[in-house]
Amino acid sequence: EVNLMESGGGLVQPGGSLKLSCAASGFSVLTYAMKWVRQAPGKEFEWLASIDGGFDDNTYYANSVQGRFTISRDATKNTIYLQLNNLKSEDTAMYYCASGGAFRKYERSEPRGQGTQVTVSS
Repeated sequence: EVNLMESGGGLVQPGGSLKLSCAASGFSVLTYAMKWVRQAPGKEFEWLASIDGGFDDNTYYANSVQGRFTISRDATKNTIYLQLNNLKSEDTAMYYCASGGAFRKYERSEPRGQGTQVTVSS
């Protein structure tokens, strides 16, 4: 059974940083492309970043987070991460990790975790 569990969210001031984690079970994070998406209240899912399956570690970012967010993977811990820097109020959302090969987007059929809330406010 595929299971994804996010953690690391919280309340942070504008300009601050957070590191989100996503622990996977039931499969290896090397097997599939992994991604982070978010959903703000009343809005659709927004794809943020992806990392290819396998050992190449190719990464891709949405324009809205390019240069501020970094996706990474630790296969020994079967975990992916999202480092969030220079956070802005518009980054406030529920953040999810997901597995799947839809390129630079999120398909609702792709498994995702329960999410972790990120709130950026002074």
